[in-house]
Amino acid sequence: MKSIAHSKFRARFGAAMLLIALFGATAVAFAQGNNSTQSATPAQSNSPDKSADSKAVDPGMTRLRIRVTDANDKPVGNASVYVRYYTSGGFLHHDKLEELNFKTNEDGSVKVPEIPQGKILIQVIAKGWHTYGKWYEIAQSEQAVPIKLEPPPHWY
Repeated sequence: MKSIAHSKFRARFGAAMLLIALFGATAVAFAQGNNSTQSATPAQSNSPDKSADSKAVDPGMTRLRIRVTDANDKPVGNASVYVRYYTSGGFLHHDKLEELNFKTNEDGSVKVPEIPQGKILIQVIAKGWHTYGKWYEIAQSEQAVPIKLEPPPHWY
């Protein structure tokens, strides 16, 4: 007949061995990942043909160019543009909603740096215009998003 203390010891020992196995596998994977990036030759990683403007966008990433105009296609400058998108929270975590804030320039445009492709919320707030907000499904590496603002409703 086994004692209760022996059963508790076996359960704790099994849990400890499982943790050691997980940490060992993680360490091996991390070490292999670091070795593959270090083994690249300098000639491969720093090719002179690539310029800063012609960098290829990572797969799964997108660059947006947002242009804000009124109903007559006149640019709306100094409008606040909010871009919200989901990023992976990692293992056992929920996705996080990230936010970027911009102001439009005089021609009503905004260039958004690389963000993950997928569902993206774009909101525009400008003085004297009706607030705009819409979810977009982005699946291209570069995309232009035209936005037309409407005048505010008339108050009596």
